[in-house]
Amino acid sequence: MIKNVYLMGVFVNDIDEAKDFYVDVLGFELREDVTVGDYRWLTVGVPNQPDMRVNLQVPGPPLDEEAAQFVTRMLAKGAMHAGGLQVDDCRNTYDELTAKGVEFLSEPADRPYGVEAVMRDNSGNWWVLVEPKAYTAGDFGPDADITKAAG
Repeated sequence: MIKNVYLMGVFVNDIDEAKDFYVDVLGFELREDVTVGDYRWLTVGVPNQPDMRVNLQVPGPPLDEEAAQFVTRMLAKGAMHAGGLQVDDCRNTYDELTAKGVEFLSEPADRPYGVEAVMRDNSGNWWVLVEPKAYTAGDFGPDADITKAAG
């Protein structure tokens, strides 16, 4: 039985620079930083979610060379979606992160599901910041056909 999401991977250009960004700018905690031979395992996580880890990794093994080059090109284009981060106050978080030099693709905007802004990490990955609110299919308009799990 699956209990939760424990680990997710995010490709980055440089592990040390990404660690500094996630820890010093976004406020994540360093969870693990282990080097075995040529391989480095580094994870960070949100302080109030101790059971979740984000593995910051450069494109390489176990990817083959072609796949690693593809991921590197996608990072350079800013076309990699890393995930979504829940925030208490999207507008305030936007202001705080903008003051720290974080690049945003979109300013906070009201959406049917909450307030949303889109930012990039220092490798080009985009993260959605969401201040969620309760919603129904009707909030998306009369032709909306969505399925929302109870929870």
